[in-house]
Amino acid sequence: MMGRRNQGQGQLFYEFCLDEAVPDDHLVRQIGALLNLSWVYAELAPYYSTIGRPSIDPVLMIRMLIIGYVFAIRSERQICREVQVNLAYRWFCNLGLEDTIPDHSAFSRARNERFRESDILRRVFERIVETCIESGLVGGEGFAVDASLIEADANRQRSIPGVEWKKQIDPTAASRAVKEYLSTLNDAAFGAATEVQPKFVSASDPAAQWTGALKGPAFFAYADNYLIDVQCGVILDVEASRAVRQAEVGAARTMIERTEERFGLRPQRLAGDTAYGTAPMLNWLVEEKQIAPHTSPSSTGPSARMGPSRARTSAMTKAPTPIPAQMGNA
Repeated sequence: MMGRRNQGQGQLFYEFCLDEAVPDDHLVRQIGALLNLSWVYAELAPYYSTIGRPSIDPVLMIRMLIIGYVFAIRSERQICREVQVNLAYRWFCNLGLEDTIPDHSAFSRARNERFRESDILRRVFERIVETCIESGLVGGEGFAVDASLIEADANRQRSIPGVEWKKQIDPTAASRAVKEYLSTLNDAAFGAATEVQPKFVSASDPAAQWTGALKGPAFFAYADNYLIDVQCGVILDVEASRAVRQAEVGAARTMIERTEERFGLRPQRLAGDTAYGTAPMLNWLVEEKQIAPHTSPSSTGPSARMGPSRARTSAMTKAPTPIPAQMGNA
């Protein structure tokens, strides 16, 4: 006998438990069991007024951003749509079926105001790294460093030649992106990374670098630099920079020093491509940090002037087997 659903009068009352709707093996349950964000309220309290209407829960926004990162949802509009319809995402964000989803514009405002002023996203990142260290997922002996290109939201057709770009701009009359550019002119990861004049500059986002590194049509981009522990592939630090080699090398130094300061971790060896094989970088690793570099010396630029440690650095970088840290003092 063929069955047919009764689609007559709608049901007036429902009995539903959101927790029962999320499978036990779902990834959000594994993350939720380890993620504790209760400390965020105290961290952000100084950045909120004591009067006025209550704001959107900052922990809710951070949980939604984590959903976007873990499940590769790149748009905040799309994150809001997915949390609206996905029961597992609602469960992870501690939202009931009738709870309202924040508007996507709230994320941009929070990121450019309270989240930036408090540096809360880095605090969350570092807390997660600490959890990985406590769980034994970080070896601390070998690190790898690399950079990925992130395309900037800059219009190629509205760019101007680099020789026509004037850095002497009145900050009071500039847009937010231009103000951020002006504030980084002396930063080793941006304005001070290289004196080479870029071919084109985006007037709306001048910190973005015109690059053809992907061997295709050139575009405006940033570099997203990662420092990774090789034992389990845990990202220990991340730093944004211009999409040029000099800036990426400077970002690597920043991440190594910050990881040592924040977590007390200094690797015995560092793996990287030839971008990190310049003479100043190799000398800094060997002489100052006693880290064995696993990379090939760069064939261009200042690598020909290796300095006093040329022989020692070359021997360390060309070794086919892991090198003890003691060789840095040999």
